[in-house]
Amino acid sequence: MARILAVDGVPASAVEGPWHLLMNPAGACATPRDLPRNDAVSGWIPARVPGTAAAALRDAGLWSEEAPTPIHDSDVWYRTILSGSGRERLSFEGLATIAEIWIDGTLAATGRSMFLSQHVEADLSGETEIALCFRSLSAELARPHKRGRWRPLLATPGSLRRIRTSVLGFMPGWCPSIDSVGPYRPVTRTALGAGSGHLASVDLRTALEDGTGRLTARVELDGAPDGAAILICDGHEIALRQSAPGRFEGELLLPGIAPWWPHTHGEPTLHSVDLMVAGRRLDLGRVGFRTITLTRPFEEGLSLTINGVPVFCRGACWTPPDLVGLPNDRDGYLPLLMLAQEAGMNMLRVPGITLYEAQIFHDLCDELGILVWQDLMLANFDYPTDDPGFRAMLVEEITQFLDRTQTSPSLCVLSGGSEVWQQAAMLGFPREVWAGSFVAETLPALVAQTRPDLVVVPNSPSGGDLPFSTSAGVTHYYGVGAYRRPFEDARRAEVGFASECLAFANVPDAATLAECGLTDPTSPRWAAAIPRDRRADWDFEGVRDHYVATLYGADPERLRAEDPVRYLTLGRAASGDCMEAVFAEWRRARSPNAGGLVWFFRDLAPGASWGIVDCLGRPKPAWYALKRAFRPVQLTLSDEGLNGLQVHVHNETARRLDAILRLAFTDPAGRVVARAERAIALGPRSSASWSSADMLGRFFDATDAYRFGPPAHTLGHASLTEAGHGATIAEAFHYPQGRNPEPQELGLEVELLREGSGWALRIATERHALGVRIETTRGRPADDWFSLAPGSVRHVALVGTAGEGERPEGRVGAINGIGMVRFGRDGV
Repeated sequence: MARILAVDGVPASAVEGPWHLLMNPAGACATPRDLPRNDAVSGWIPARVPGTAAAALRDAGLWSEEAPTPIHDSDVWYRTILSGSGRERLSFEGLATIAEIWIDGTLAATGRSMFLSQHVEADLSGETEIALCFRSLSAELARPHKRGRWRPLLATPGSLRRIRTSVLGFMPGWCPSIDSVGPYRPVTRTALGAGSGHLASVDLRTALEDGTGRLTARVELDGAPDGAAILICDGHEIALRQSAPGRFEGELLLPGIAPWWPHTHGEPTLHSVDLMVAGRRLDLGRVGFRTITLTRPFEEGLSLTINGVPVFCRGACWTPPDLVGLPNDRDGYLPLLMLAQEAGMNMLRVPGITLYEAQIFHDLCDELGILVWQDLMLANFDYPTDDPGFRAMLVEEITQFLDRTQTSPSLCVLSGGSEVWQQAAMLGFPREVWAGSFVAETLPALVAQTRPDLVVVPNSPSGGDLPFSTSAGVTHYYGVGAYRRPFEDARRAEVGFASECLAFANVPDAATLAECGLTDPTSPRWAAAIPRDRRADWDFEGVRDHYVATLYGADPERLRAEDPVRYLTLGRAASGDCMEAVFAEWRRARSPNAGGLVWFFRDLAPGASWGIVDCLGRPKPAWYALKRAFRPVQLTLSDEGLNGLQVHVHNETARRLDAILRLAFTDPAGRVVARAERAIALGPRSSASWSSADMLGRFFDATDAYRFGPPAHTLGHASLTEAGHGATIAEAFHYPQGRNPEPQELGLEVELLREGSGWALRIATERHALGVRIETTRGRPADDWFSLAPGSVRHVALVGTAGEGERPEGRVGAINGIGMVRFGRDGV
C-alpha cells in the first residue's frame, strides 16, 4: 500500500507528548497502575518520541556513549497524556522490541518485533493516558530455546536468532554495546470520525515503456461513497473506473515523461501524485519512472541496467546516522547523504546487521538519485524460518517494508540478508542446509506481489558454488583488505559485484582525533576502537599497516612508536590509495565487475574504524579517495605488463564529452621523458581505452616491464581537461618503481584566492607531490590527499566558506614534502 502523506493538506499528527520515561527492574510492574507517580522524584525523566531510552538517559546525564550501561536488563516505560475526544487511530511505526501498548490502563496491543508497526484504534475521552512498556530483552533472550544448527561468531547470544531485533549492540569488536530500546519511530494519531475514515488503502505502481510512464492505481474504500476517483500526476489526470463497491482502478499514461536516473547518469526526476476521492484530496507523495533489468544472468555476477543503460554501481554499506538516538528527521540524514552524493556514490546498501531505515532516508535517496540495496534484517544466524510464528512475523515485516517504500524509485535490490548462507557454508554445511527456501522462494513471491520491478538477491553474498565465490552472483570481497592480498588479486578474483569490500581501519583527520581525545595510536583506548572479528588474532589496523608497508616501504610498527604523526599520515593515505587502485581496476573496460560497495559509510563510534566518514560526520581521507575513484567522468590507468599502460576514459553522463587527453612520463627530477596528447570525443554513457603505445606512436617501456636498461621514468601521469577551457576533469598516476614517500624539497606553493563569495586555494608544485593534504580553519577542501604531477597547478575550492566570515588560514603539505606551506592570515 502506498503512503498517504496528507488528506486535504493535513498530515497525520505526531503524538508529541510531553513523554516521560521510567526504568525499573524486569517484571517489577505488570501494568501502568503499578507505576509510581509521573514526577522526577519517582524517577521519571523527559523523553523524546520518536527516540530511544539511551538518548533520553543521555540527555538527562544518566548514560554515556563512552561507558554505555545496559538497558536491556530493565523494563522501560514511556507515558504521556493524549488530549481530545472521539475515535482515533494511533500508529506506532517502530517499537524496540518486546513492547506493550496500554490505553487508560488497558492492554491494547503487544509486539515482538522492532521492525513492525502497530496500529490501535481508541475512543478518546478528553484526557487519555498512553503507556508503552518495553520488557527486558535480556530476560527474553535468557528463556530456554531451541539452538540453531550453527553458532555465528559475529553476534552473541545465540538466542538472538529468534528475536526480531537489530544485532547492533550485540557485536563485540564491530560496534559499541549500545542497547536500542523505545519508540524509535514516529507515533501518530489520525481522527476516524464521521466522513474521515473511508479510505482503506491505495496501491500505486509505476512503469516506464518506450518513454511513456505508466501509473497504475487501485483504491480500496470502506463503503461505497458517491463521486469519482481521479488520479493526478505531472499535469495529467484520469478518472478511475469503479470495478467493485468501494474499489476504483485505472492507469494513467504519461508520454514523454522525464525518467528517474541515479545522479551519476542523469537527473533523479520525481513527479507528484494526488488522488481525488470521496470529495477529499490525498497527497500520495512523489514517484519516479525507471526500469531495472539484469545485463547478464545473476550467476555470472550481478549487473544492473537502469533505463536500458548499464550502470556501474558504487558506494558504501550504510550505518545509522546516530546509533544512540536512531533519528527520523531530515536534518539527521541529509548532510550524510549529500556527502555520499558528492563522493559520486550512486548506491548505498542497508546491511542485515543494522535496521530498516527511517522513511526520510528513502525519500532523500529518491531526491538525490542514490540507489538503495536493502537487506532483510537477517545476519549470520540460523533463523527458524520453518517455525510458523517466526515465519509469519518475517512475512509481515517484509510486506510492511515494501508497502511503505512502494513508490520509491531509488529502491532497486532486496536481499534475503547478510552472510547467512556464507556463515553456514564456511562452517562446512552442505547447500541443502544453507540455501534456505524462504529467501529463495518465499521472498521473490512476496516482492512480485508489491514491487515486481525490484531485483531480488537470495543472500549477500550468494550466486556461486559457494556463497562467497568471488566471480559469481554477489560477493563480499576482502582479498585486497582483510586478507592482505596484492592489488593484482582484484583482477584475478574476477569479481562480478562486491556488495561489501575494502574494509580498513580508516584514520580520521587530526582535528577529529583531537576532539575525540584519540591522539596516541599506542594507547589502549586507541586500540579498543579498532574493529576486529571475534576470536581473530588480527585486527583491521594490522590490515592497514600491511598496505602502509606495501605501498611506501615503511615499517609501521617502528613509526607507530617513534613517529606517531608520520605513522598516522601514511595510514590515512594508504587505505585511500588501496581503494582508488581497486576501483580503477574494476572500472576498466574489460573488467567483469559491475559494482562495489565499501564497508562502512560512517563510523559508529570515535576512532579509526571502517567508516569513510568519521563519527562527527566529517569526511576522512578515504572519502576523498573514493570521490576521485567514483567520478562520473573518470580517467584511470591500468598496468598491462608487456602491453604497456592502458588509458581508460569513462563518460557516464548524458552529455557528449569533448576533452584533451594527455599522457606524460617524468624522471625523479620531474623532467618529461615522453609525452603525448590528443583531442577526444566520447559519446554519452560510453567508455574508450588507448594504449600508451597508441598515445605515443612509438615504443616506450611505460610499465618498466622490459627492463632493457635503467628505468627512464619514475612516474606516469595522465590528465583529462575540458576542450577549450583547460579545467582539469580527472587525473591518474602510475608508479612503475612504487611510491617514494621520502621527504624532499618539492617547490610547493600555495595561494589563497577569493572565488565568488567563497575561497579557494591555488596549489602548484615543481616536483611530484604525493598525497597533498590541506588543513584549514574554515570550511573543508573539495579535494584532499591527492597527488600533483611535476610542474602542475591545481585549484581547490574550500567548501563552506561562502558569505561573510573570517579569512581561512591553514597549511598545505605532501607525504613526500619537507615541511608545510602556510596560507591565510600568516601565510600567502
